[in-house]
Amino acid sequence: MGIADRDYYRSSLPRAGFGHFSAWSVTTWLIVINVAVFFLDAILKRAAAPAMQPDGFGGYEAASLYDLMGPLQRWGYFSTAEAVKHVQVWRFFTFQFLHASPMHLIGNMIGMYFFGPIVEAHFGSRRYLAFYLLCGLAGAAMYMLLAAAHVLVTGPDVPLIGASAGIFGLLVGAAMIAPDVQVFYYFVPFTVRTLAIIGVALAAYTVITYGGNAGMNAGGEAAHLGGGILGFVVMKNQHWLHVFEPPRRRTMPAATGRRRVARMGQKDWSKDMNR
Repeated sequence: MGIADRDYYRSSLPRAGFGHFSAWSVTTWLIVINVAVFFLDAILKRAAAPAMQPDGFGGYEAASLYDLMGPLQRWGYFSTAEAVKHVQVWRFFTFQFLHASPMHLIGNMIGMYFFGPIVEAHFGSRRYLAFYLLCGLAGAAMYMLLAAAHVLVTGPDVPLIGASAGIFGLLVGAAMIAPDVQVFYYFVPFTVRTLAIIGVALAAYTVITYGGNAGMNAGGEAAHLGGGILGFVVMKNQHWLHVFEPPRRRTMPAATGRRRVARMGQKDWSKDMNR
């Protein structure tokens, strides 16, 4: 039996299936925005390169990590110092659309492409977008809290960028909606549920074991952990998302309603209405 033949697949996923790319889906537009921001920032950064220090070999070198960033990254990255101490609260969301390298971008967009449609088909566009952004926000919050608790040895000025916290939320959400869907990770087949468990477990292990090692990306894994945890909690309390888009009420089919009215001995007014 193929994936598309399974009942949970037909009832939960978009018609075109797992990893469906629809021009009008929120997932598609999130991917487009992330890619567009990356290239625009690269263009703006290249235009500003002469303002950097000459390296003596015909190029330019950065005096600090801040100088390595493009203008959009500088404006939108998350850090405790900027987002909290300087009250630049937009950074809780803007960092989710910024990426450090092409591979960073490609890896995150592949995850969004595969897991986003499952969650979007389940929630609908507005609740899905809220779910995704809130998981990303939770990633920033977890990064900040673990740094404050000295689990992560990092300074308040160290930047955090990337969509992966929100995508970890999508991974966990997809694992709870369609746990037996199979995906290939480095050519090895995994169910979405298994991949989510491994991903969250590795994130927790990296944070606990290598929290003081910047080379192990413990800060990024802390964000993954925050996104995954909030994804799980919201999936268990999906009514929290009703504030963004109340669930639609089911309407009674006309024929059923008429039979019920007739049994009650009441006049069926729908016959007298112009339709």
